[in-house]
Order: sequence, then structure tokens, then C-alpha cells
Amino acid sequence: MASRLPGEPVDHNRVLAADRLARYAAHLTLNLILIVIGYRLAYELRFDFATPAEHSELFWLSVPLLVVFRFAAYANSGVFRTYWLHFGPHDLLRLALAVTLSSIGFAAVVDLSHLSPGVPRSVLLIEWASAIFLAGGIPLMARALRETPVPFIQPRGRRTLIIGAGARAEQVLLEARRGEIRTVNLVGLIGLDGTCRDSTIHGVPVVGTVDELPAICARLKADVAIIALEPGELSETRRVVTQCIAAGLEFKTLPSVQELIDGSSCVNQLRNVQPEDLLGRPPVSLDLAPVAADLRSRVILLTGAAGSIGSELARQIALFAPARLVLLDQAESDLYSLHLELSQAHPGLDLVPVICDITNATRLAQVYAEHRPDYVVHAAAYKHVPLMEANVFEAVRNNVLGTLLVATTAVKYGATKVLLVSTDKAIRPSSVMGATKRIAERIVFGLPNLHRSGTDFRAVRFGNVLSSKGSVIPLFERQLAAGGPITVTHPLAQRHFMALSEAAQLVLQAGSLPESRGAITMLEMGEPVRIFDLAKKLIQFSGRVPGKDVAIVFTGLRPGEKLTQEQTSPLETTVPTSSPKIRISQTTESAGPDLVQGLSRLFACLDRGDRDGLLRTLCELAPECVEPLAQHRSAADVQREPHSASRDSGAWQTILSTNQPAWRERRRDRARWVPPADLHTGERREGLECRRKDARAGGRRRTDVGVLLPTGSPIHRVAGETATATADHSSSDCREAVS
Repeated sequence: MASRLPGEPVDHNRVLAADRLARYAAHLTLNLILIVIGYRLAYELRFDFATPAEHSELFWLSVPLLVVFRFAAYANSGVFRTYWLHFGPHDLLRLALAVTLSSIGFAAVVDLSHLSPGVPRSVLLIEWASAIFLAGGIPLMARALRETPVPFIQPRGRRTLIIGAGARAEQVLLEARRGEIRTVNLVGLIGLDGTCRDSTIHGVPVVGTVDELPAICARLKADVAIIALEPGELSETRRVVTQCIAAGLEFKTLPSVQELIDGSSCVNQLRNVQPEDLLGRPPVSLDLAPVAADLRSRVILLTGAAGSIGSELARQIALFAPARLVLLDQAESDLYSLHLELSQAHPGLDLVPVICDITNATRLAQVYAEHRPDYVVHAAAYKHVPLMEANVFEAVRNNVLGTLLVATTAVKYGATKVLLVSTDKAIRPSSVMGATKRIAERIVFGLPNLHRSGTDFRAVRFGNVLSSKGSVIPLFERQLAAGGPITVTHPLAQRHFMALSEAAQLVLQAGSLPESRGAITMLEMGEPVRIFDLAKKLIQFSGRVPGKDVAIVFTGLRPGEKLTQEQTSPLETTVPTSSPKIRISQTTESAGPDLVQGLSRLFACLDRGDRDGLLRTLCELAPECVEPLAQHRSAADVQREPHSASRDSGAWQTILSTNQPAWRERRRDRARWVPPADLHTGERREGLECRRKDARAGGRRRTDVGVLLPTGSPIHRVAGETATATADHSSSDCREAVS
């Protein structure tokens, strides 16, 4: 091979190929030597190391044939590709099978060739055993020497305990023995209970249980603990961390399965315990088969793609190779970063970044007309509770009107499925944000023209996302980095938390479940976490003492917040699904003129800037709302539904009841709404063109969102255009927009 000239770049592919060839040649040479030695040893053992001359001659005649058979079997079974330092039981079994097959073939050919004096059968049997012993024993010895501590030599590194006694603990132990995890001196294993006490794993003793950790740490003078719990034991992470803190141990953990799958971590990379590890339950397992079938080769529109949830949804959707993924958001910089990231990770995927405001009906229709999505994931929303209390108009405009436009435009342009990303704050909402998300749910499930369209509407609720931009964790981390204090709203405030990837998986799972069609799905999120406890854990993770090194200050509940967040409403019941961690929330959505008229009053208040009217109408459209939002109910609403401790039992059931007599009674008692002077109603015959061949006699008065709004207002034009366009695709007898 020609020598490389000075300054010429190194051909790394050629170097790697030469290295592989040298390693393969070394395997061939070593195995050739072992085959010859084993065969000769069989003769010597058979004849007590006094092999006759004729048998020695037969040995040299037959050994090339044995080498041919053995090499052919080794090459076919992959023995030559085995890495000795990781040689294990599977490799030994494969080697034994190759030796057995080659020995049978060799014996058959020798017997048929009638060589004189013939190879004794005992030689063949001894050769078979010696071949397995030599070819398999030497790699096992090499691995054992690598993984077994050298006697009489004091191990170096920090004295380390492994918490766990399962497969992951064994994995950490072996990695430490191989030197993959540096500066580790293993002094014992800790079990969750006493079932493994006094046993050993690869020579390392199980010295006690988690509850005995402080005493064990003092006795063994341990410096650090590695948490290596099994997936089914992750609910014990909080208890383990508490005991580590009590013992004064520094603690690390293994990467999660999700981190290993997406390549962000390796098995031998320890990391600090993160808040996601303290959720108190194992991660949600995602059934990829139905999700892949649901997303593959489809044109998918993702609104709010640049947000925390939206960007994670985009990353996971991209894994399933959709025909096109349209990323829609109005945040320019974040959308650019997401598009750049996905383009590099999936160069073959058709990605389309779109800058668009979902309340801009004209631009939204252009996007639908250009890309014709058949699957819409609607994640665009304002979600910050206190901020929306101070910006009611924008909360209603984006979360309610935006959802109405996304849904009706999807129906107009033939989308087959629309998935609404909702929140657990829509359950008995106490805030403007929660109420707007609850109304968004009512729109997609209760608006008649959407209900009749044939489009598959779904919604999914989930709790707080730990690593989202508006989450409490990034706030605590910034306050901790600044030296404190850490601010907590209330010592008893608690929330259900989810990891970001977990929330995105739930959304995709809910979109693929057949039984979630036309329903709201929600994750069983385990026990809630106290915010105060979370703040203390973060301080302790940093090696400081809460209240001493870093102060915790209580600031009081912020506007719109609750102490605890319910997972179900008294108006709803939950039923299980085929996914063990997902349930369907069954609720009766009020459809018909009541919902339409309520939306029209809401948009009228929005158009004329009536904040008080907007809040009153939010309470009407979300009648199950509670304080502090419920204080904005109108006097007529308060008289009709008095605030009492027993409201859960029946007051709301009366409001939402579908019983016809009760509906009539409510109509009699309802305070009559006086329309503005410029508000007009439309006759069925005077409104949109009817498709009936024979016109129906008479004219039943109908209500329409566009008709009920003040003439000439921007919202009137938006709602009117959208409703008219949507009605063209309705299965109704008449082309009515929202009825």
C-alpha cells in the first residue's frame, strides 16, 4: 500500500477497514492454533502420551479436514465476530453448537473415507470437548480477569453503595467492574426489602435495606449511592432519595429507558436525580404499533408547534414518518429552532414551518387549503393561569375563538381527525384559563355543525409538565442558582406532574385509541406532589439545607389558582380503556342553541371590550366553575344556582340535564336576555340557501353565531365567514353554520 504523503488527509474508512481485517486475521490464527492443539491433545490423552507412529501420521493427514469443517461452522455461526471481553452464555452456546456440527461432519467424512488405521471414536469425543473448553474457556477467562477484583489489592475510588438488587443493579456492578464507570469502589448492595439480605451478586454482598441506609452508610463509610431501581420499583424513588438525604449520601441514578432510546444518555453515564424521577409512579408505556399506524403517511397539522408541549409532540410525531408535518405557530424564533432541529434529525421528512395566528381566519384557511391536513393536533393555547387572569380578552380570543376557527376550518377542508390538547385545569375551573379550555372542549364535542360533520374529534387532558417553560421547576432552579429564596405559593398546594415526553406520549396514545373517538381522555397520574416538598428536594439535591442555606418564602395563592387540582368532576364519570394508564372521562356536553347563544354573547363582549360581561359569560358556559372565577356569576345565575357546599350533588346536574321537562322549567326561569339594538336574528328561509327540493312550509327561527354578533365587527366577520364555510360541508339538510 502506498505511503501517505505529508499533509494528505487520513482516510478513516480505510483505517477502520484495516483494523477490522487485522482483528479478523488474529481470530483466525488463534482459532487455528486451538483446533490443532485440541486435536493433538485428544490423541495424546487417548494413548497416554505415547501415540503410535501410524496414528501420528493419520493425525497430520486428517487435521486439515478438521480445520476446514471447524472454520466453516465458525464462520457460519459468527464465532469469529465474537468480542472476547464481552463473551457470555449466549456466545458459549453458539460456539458449542458450531463445534458439535463440525465434529459430526468431520466424523462422517473420516468414516466414509476408510482411512487406515481410522480415527478412534474416543479421540473424536475428546476433541469435541477440548474444542469447546479451549475456544470457550479462554474468552471466559479473559472476561473474568477483567471483571473480577485483583486479590490483595485495595480498590481505588469512592466507596459506593448500589441501591437495588435486580437486573439494573447487576448491570451497574458489571459496568463498574469493567471500568466503564470510573472511580467506583463497590462496598455493598441495598435492597428495597429484606428478601435479598445476606445474599451476594457477583461477589458483592447485599448489606441491608433502604430503611437501614443511614446506619449502613456510617458502618461502611460510604461516600455515594447509585440508585438502580427496576421499572416496576420507580414508585419507591421518593423513599430512597429521602433516606439518602438522611444518611448524608451523595446520590446518582441511571438514565431512564426513554433517555437510552432517544440516545441522549448511555448505560454507563450516571446522572443526578431529576424531579421527573420523583413522580411516584413508573413512566407511561406507549404502545407504538397503533400510534405508528395512526401517524404514518398522513399529512399532520400541529398548532402551537413551537411551545413546550408542541415541540415535544413534533419530535415524537416525526419518528413515525408522516407524509408531511406542518408546524404552525406565531413564535418566529422558537419555530425556526424547532424546524432546524427536526430537519437535521429527519432529513427525509417533509417539514413545513408556518407562521400563523390561529385567530386569523383568512390565513388559517389558506394554510388548510394549501396543505389539506387530514389529522390536526391543536396544541396552541395560552396556559399561564395568573397571566390569563390579567389578560382575559386574549385568553378568550386565543383559547376559545382560536379553537372554534381551527375546528370549523378543519371540517371545511376535510380533516378526518382533530385532537384537542386540553388540561386538568378545565375540571371545575377556578381560573380564566381553565374556563376557556373547558369551553374549547364544549365546542369540539357540543357544537352541532361539528358534531354532524363526521370528523373524529377528541381531547386529552393532562397535569402540570415539569420541564415546560411556565413550570415551577425552571423557576425554582433559577431562584436556587441566584442563592434564593425559593418562593412557594402555599405550604399545602399540590399538583399532579408529568414529564414532558410522557405528556406528548399521552396525546399520541389518546389519538390512536379506537374507544377515545368523540371523548376526553386523561392519564391516571398517581399521587399529587406538594410544591413545598418539591422545593425542599431541589434544595437538598444541590447539597444545601432547606431553611438554613436557602430560605423558602410563602407568597400566597396567585390569581385563579387552587390548593389542589381535581382529576375528575362531579359531572363526569371515568371508564377504563385498553391502555392501563388512560381513562375516558364521560360527560354530557350541552349542544344546540344554548351553547351557540352563549358563544355569541361571549364574542359580543369580546368585540365591545366588556370585561365584566366576558367573565359572566365564561361562568355561564362553564357552569361547574368554582371560586374565584365563580364570583363573576350574574345575579340571575346566583339566584338560579345558589352557592352552597352541596353544589356538587345536584345543582350542576340540573343545569346540564338533558331531561326535557327540566329544560322547559329552566327556560321559564331564565332571565331574558335583552339584545343590543344592532343585533338581529335570521330566518331559516331568509338565511342560507336550503338544499331541500321542496321548501318546508313555515319558518322555524334558528340561531347562528355570525348572525347573533353585532354587525360589522371583526369578530362578526370572522365567525360569520368560518361558520358559512363550514356549513358547506355539513351533513345537515340546510346549510347552517352553527346551530
